[in-house]
Amino acid sequence: MKRVFYWIYAAVFAVLRIFPLKVNKAVFVSPHNESFCDSLGAVMDEMIKRDEFKIVQISCDALKISFKSSDSFFRSLGNAISFFTVKIYHLATAKYIFLNDNFMPMSKLKFRDEAVITQLWHAEGIFKRFGLFIDQPEQVRNAEKACNSKLSYVVCSSEAIAPVYAEAFGVEESRVLALGSARADYFIKTEDTARLRAEFDSKYPQCRGKKLVLYAPTFRDDPESDKRILESFDSETFNERFGSKYSLIVRLHPQVHSCKKTLDGVVDACDYPNVGELIKISDILITDYSSICMDFALMDKPVYFYAYDLEKYERDRAFFFDYESYVPGPVARDFQTLLNLINNNVADSYKKRMADFRTMNFGKQVGGSAERIVNRIVFNKSAAE
Repeated sequence: MKRVFYWIYAAVFAVLRIFPLKVNKAVFVSPHNESFCDSLGAVMDEMIKRDEFKIVQISCDALKISFKSSDSFFRSLGNAISFFTVKIYHLATAKYIFLNDNFMPMSKLKFRDEAVITQLWHAEGIFKRFGLFIDQPEQVRNAEKACNSKLSYVVCSSEAIAPVYAEAFGVEESRVLALGSARADYFIKTEDTARLRAEFDSKYPQCRGKKLVLYAPTFRDDPESDKRILESFDSETFNERFGSKYSLIVRLHPQVHSCKKTLDGVVDACDYPNVGELIKISDILITDYSSICMDFALMDKPVYFYAYDLEKYERDRAFFFDYESYVPGPVARDFQTLLNLINNNVADSYKKRMADFRTMNFGKQVGGSAERIVNRIVFNKSAAE
């Protein structure tokens, strides 16, 4: 079915290429993150600020048909039709195209030579293996390679990891630009943190006066394993031990669709519109194998790693380095150990490792990344200009 979808998309694209290229048009493609609250959104905001370009968003969220009401049905149907017509027209006629993930229909598209296509990726640094480092069916691998062959540039967050990104996307290292993570710009700003926390407390008054602990595990790509994520976390015991001091926030990965269990006595933030705000106001992170740890390392906040299924996860999705010696915080293999680590503030003793982790994945060029990316890719300016 997907192959048919790609060929239809490509056929419409080929027809719409007859229209002239627009040098002042920039298209931002987000296959999975419809809120654009990542590096793609940060670069888009920077382009809007320049007020020189027509900005177009493309998200696969437009393909979701709603049956809640007749109005929502026809509105969502219109969005889907636009996805296959108007949005393809903009993609076919834009000078600048930015992505934050693999957009597989691109494998069948033939862009103009003048088009500048940039992969910003949705995560910083290197943690779990990604891209061409992952074992995939031959058909998927070939489609991914075809997509990557269209890329003019790949942006990464530090010089140290540029060779890894070149291999992950199958491009020459000269096309990997270590301009920093535009997404990270948001986390080093401090002026709005108090306001965000006040707004959060207004919505969740039970959290007032307490520190916030964010539990943000990643998905396992297996329904049965996904179900065990919350089954393995005893929120009742956590609250008995820490409830007077901490409020627990739970944010599941969007791809954990099969998990119907909810935790008692927690703030369910799975539908919170901007995970970046949660990251910014939270004091402590509990995660497992999620690259969300990058954001907390950037802000020098304590991180605890609850890796109850580490051996299985490593078999399914390997890391670039030895997990337990690389992550910027203590690792617990069982829930009781996790509680003991938090109780004793063990993460405070990981300052040196966190600093090394931050330097490797972000380098020294932190802040202003969105501006650097637009200057280099759109205006062809070096950092010194």
